[in-house]
Amino acid sequence: MYFLINNTLEECSAEQCHDAAAPYVAILTPAQWAEQSENFDMGLDFDISNEEIFTTKAEVNYDSLTGTFCIPIQSSHTDEPQKFSYALDETGIVFIDNGDTVENIVKRIQRFKKWKKPSLERFFYDFLELIIHDDLSTMQRYEMELDNLEKEIMTDTEAADMSRNNDIRSDIRDLRTHYEQLLDLGQELEENENGFFNEENLRYFRMFSSRVERLYEAATHIRDYTIQLNDLYQSQLDVKQNRIMTVLTVVTTIFMPLTLIVGWYGMNFKYMPELESKMGYPVVILLSILIVVGSLIFFKIKKIL
Repeated sequence: MYFLINNTLEECSAEQCHDAAAPYVAILTPAQWAEQSENFDMGLDFDISNEEIFTTKAEVNYDSLTGTFCIPIQSSHTDEPQKFSYALDETGIVFIDNGDTVENIVKRIQRFKKWKKPSLERFFYDFLELIIHDDLSTMQRYEMELDNLEKEIMTDTEAADMSRNNDIRSDIRDLRTHYEQLLDLGQELEENENGFFNEENLRYFRMFSSRVERLYEAATHIRDYTIQLNDLYQSQLDVKQNRIMTVLTVVTTIFMPLTLIVGWYGMNFKYMPELESKMGYPVVILLSILIVVGSLIFFKIKKIL
């Protein structure tokens, strides 16, 4: 697919793409790029394979700027990371994609974007913006989940699903890595080493970098939130365990003197006091009750119970 960047993206033929004065956008498969790369006069000869794409980056060449995109599933909302390559110079940009990721993004731009001052920089900014367009809502959804999880921890610690907290932390780790790579990409574009971009239009890349930086900070905040929830969960378990240990300690303390009395009066010596007294048994029962009641009152006063 070929487009010209005018007030809108206008679909065109390959011949019109190469002959027009306006900057162009081309979307090719790796096989098509291998056949047509010489037509774009970028001085490039490299093989593109999605299996070899692991990062989002930009590389400055003598007469072109090339790179790759690897969009994680948390941002692309797909089952697999979306991977494609690109090459650009001052005349236009070529995307090399074996799937339909780039085509879908470009068609959204064609459908919804209209420019007063069309340029390659403005198109590329809109393209980059659509890659992260839904990420803020993703962050908000994660934060709402964590808020609900915090309430579960405070209400019933053992019923809280902490595996979801770990999943979110893993997702955020992937997003932070993605944003770090996008920031590097934005800086590379802003440097404009080969002078492909109009200096006045470099502000678009600064705007993009600023937005990615805010997303990175939001992701960092959510990551810290997941760590705090883990600490809260562990502290709540510790509190519950301490309560159990406190109850066991109180019960043990109360029954220690009773155990002493039982052991003492279980020795059955002939001349033991109260052994043949009629009041001996009731006195021991009353003494045991007084010990239990006195212990409970003591623990209440000390706010142990």
